[in-house]
Amino acid sequence: MSNEAQQSSARSFTVSSEIFSMPNLDIYAQMIYFVLSSFSSESMSVNVHELARKGRMTVKQAIKAMQDLTEQKLISHKVFRHLVGEFQDDRLSWAAKGLLTYCKEHPSITVSELLALSDQSDEDETTIRKALLELKHAGYFDDYPELRKIAI
Repeated sequence: MSNEAQQSSARSFTVSSEIFSMPNLDIYAQMIYFVLSSFSSESMSVNVHELARKGRMTVKQAIKAMQDLTEQKLISHKVFRHLVGEFQDDRLSWAAKGLLTYCKEHPSITVSELLALSDQSDEDETTIRKALLELKHAGYFDDYPELRKIAI
């Protein structure tokens, strides 16, 4: 490839150097931030496996790095969810993942109706409330307005 062709295929992007002064971010989160920044916003066709490969880390390390970036509000929860998916989000218990799936299928459900459903399983009211709190703390209430209606 000629030098001219290399220059025309290269993209330039800028990233704030503030990422280096954030004490809660490790080298993996910093690298994922750089890799994500190198993709144009309109072409979010990248997936978590590609991010991990480009960042020279495991998929699990890439997911953890994206969780850290989400908590620091450097990437949106929507981007995180798009790249990782709800079922690979290890911040959530299986109870919270199941509750999320149920609530997405039944968007008009109320907390009292959810608690009444606890009679149909081993789950008690405390477990359901804990799962709702997990969803809230992980940012799912922001992405699913119907869940805000049942916020605790």
